Amino acid sequence: MNTGQKIYSNPVFEMILKTAGENAMASARPSDFLLPENWHEEHQDGQLSVDVAQTEREIIIVSTMAGAATDKIEVYLHNDLLTIRGQRVSPLAEAGDADYFHQECFWGKFSRTIVLPVDVKPDSARAEYRNGVLIIRLLKQRVDTKIPVMIEDE
Repeated sequence: MNTGQKIYSNPVFEMILKTAGENAMASARPSDFLLPENWHEEHQDGQLSVDVAQTEREIIIVSTMAGAATDKIEVYLHNDLLTIRGQRVSPLAEAGDADYFHQECFWGKFSRTIVLPVDVKPDSARAEYRNGVLIIRLLKQRVDTKIPVMIEDE
């Protein structure tokens, strides 16, 4: 039976933000999340803006998502892909029948998948959400650049 889900040998790591007052923190843990086979197909989610930077030891992803509640933000890490999903609800949604003169802010579901520029240690990933800004820190995987080469004598 095909459930439309694909099981990968490498685990997906998830970071679900836990609220602590105005701040939220998360750490990565293996997930039972199954990627849908059609994960790459076009969808109606808004795209999230992100900054990706690096230091000598880590990759840092920063995204502004004002208006998103911490219980509506999910971060998944699978191999070299980092996915951020969530939802923002307009404060005018309660008004119900408000007519916009002008609208630039995106309200609703959003997602963004980023191909990471280097290998990272998924179990050391950390996320922090404060004042509408999500900061994700991923330790770089140490790669030994010295690779011994065997020379065969004829």
